[in-house]
Amino acid sequence: MNAVLIALLVLPLAGAALTLAPVFGADPAAADRRALRLNTVVSGGVLLLCAALAVGFDHDEPGRMQATTDVSWIPAIGVRFHLGVDGVSLPLIVLTALLTFLCALYSEKRLPSGEGVPSARAFTGLFLLLEVGMLATFAVLDLLLFFLAFEIVLIPMYFLIARWGTGAKVPAANRFILYTLLGSAVMLLGFLLVGSKAGTFDMQALAAAHGSGLSHTTQVTAALAIMVGLAVKAPAWPLHSWLPDAHTAAPTVGSVLLAGVLLKMGTYGLVRVLLPVVPDGTATLAPYLGAFAAVGIVYGSLACLALALPSPTTTLLGKRSAPSDSGAKSDLKRLIAYSSVGHMGFVLLGIASLTPVGVNGALFANIAHGLITGLLFFVVGALKDRYGTADLDTLAGSTGAALYGRAPRIGALLAFAAVASLGLPGLAGFWGELLAMFGAFDPAEGLSRPAFLTYMVLAGLGTLLTAAYLLIVVKRVCMGDPKQPAPVPQLADLRPYEAVSWTPLAALTLLAGLWPALLLGLSDPAVKYLLGGG
Repeated sequence: MNAVLIALLVLPLAGAALTLAPVFGADPAAADRRALRLNTVVSGGVLLLCAALAVGFDHDEPGRMQATTDVSWIPAIGVRFHLGVDGVSLPLIVLTALLTFLCALYSEKRLPSGEGVPSARAFTGLFLLLEVGMLATFAVLDLLLFFLAFEIVLIPMYFLIARWGTGAKVPAANRFILYTLLGSAVMLLGFLLVGSKAGTFDMQALAAAHGSGLSHTTQVTAALAIMVGLAVKAPAWPLHSWLPDAHTAAPTVGSVLLAGVLLKMGTYGLVRVLLPVVPDGTATLAPYLGAFAAVGIVYGSLACLALALPSPTTTLLGKRSAPSDSGAKSDLKRLIAYSSVGHMGFVLLGIASLTPVGVNGALFANIAHGLITGLLFFVVGALKDRYGTADLDTLAGSTGAALYGRAPRIGALLAFAAVASLGLPGLAGFWGELLAMFGAFDPAEGLSRPAFLTYMVLAGLGTLLTAAYLLIVVKRVCMGDPKQPAPVPQLADLRPYEAVSWTPLAALTLLAGLWPALLLGLSDPAVKYLLGGG
């Protein structure tokens, strides 16, 4: 199984390297088709390897690191090429492979286009390099390798936004890479402090030591640096401001991977590094993390509610003079981006509780958010393709979508994803938020229960606000303007390539909601080990 895990990283890396070779022919159109097909084939091969890894995984011992490879890489500074998976990382690796494959399928039929955009070969090379970095982040077990994998994803995502995005794409890409690079630099300082004091960068050895040999001051300093760096990627309020612009400008597949995978890299790092490596420092900072998480939940929900409500222009005049561009304040992609700030707040709140219940809820919410938000961005991307805009006021105005009548299948999928996102029982979004609030209700020993009860109340308020803005979006987009004077013409409904790309996400959202033990049974033993026995 260790060979399978290594192959997971080697295959997309080899595919990215192949795009530099002159093997696609002289005809530009044919070369583009072959490059996109290569993207699908390589991503499909990675997904099959992930399936083999999941089947071969010992589900009786999910807390034990499996499929391990541990060899010396840079002896001078003690860096080892150390890989492995457990019940925390396996679901994220599978989610990454699945979303990447679905995005590759979608891009084969709907490659993002724009003025001055390079060929599909460049898109494929960057896409596969992005996959390498995402998978490696969840598989490596050395702090410096984790940092390296964490950084690999930045350049491909920067170009996906800056070259294949829309609207104010270059400023959005610049803000994305500036924030994340600065966060990564701070995180690296924390890693170097831990490695220098502990004498190793090996994450398994550091987890087994569980902070022994590190003074309280060292732990607090390292935890603060690592937490800040990872919170930028999560993103946690108030370090989130790069996210709405990046999502609004990114192409559809860029938004899917940014929300579905890249945000999870930050929260995964909090669980994998902070909890077991610097436990005393994490316990000291946990109340502050919980406070920022609770504010983020309410802030994200209020921002979405403001975007979901009709603008004053639309309310007074019944229509807008022109569709808004991709930077409009009522952009539906922007609304979903702000919703991610709220949803990831639940993940951070569960982690801050330092309890097995809360951390398990956080990991469950990670997967649920990846499935649901990935589906939402796919659907909104399809709406933008059909209408030329994702402006909510335009979609709901006198030329409104009225998707239930015009494109009923797309309307049904949008409504399904919305109710899953608001936490309807029986769907994946419910369990993670519920368990995160349970963790806040009874936090770990040493944490202030009154403070965490306050955070739980704020999180509960956030669930009500989330339901409000998502139901408003469904009403406005799926039902259209009730004052519409005449029946609207039909719209192209769900296309075959869209159905193939989206259906797995909807099915897994339902499966995870009905059978939460599928994920919780994997993560619980590993979480208890990382917390030092639970």
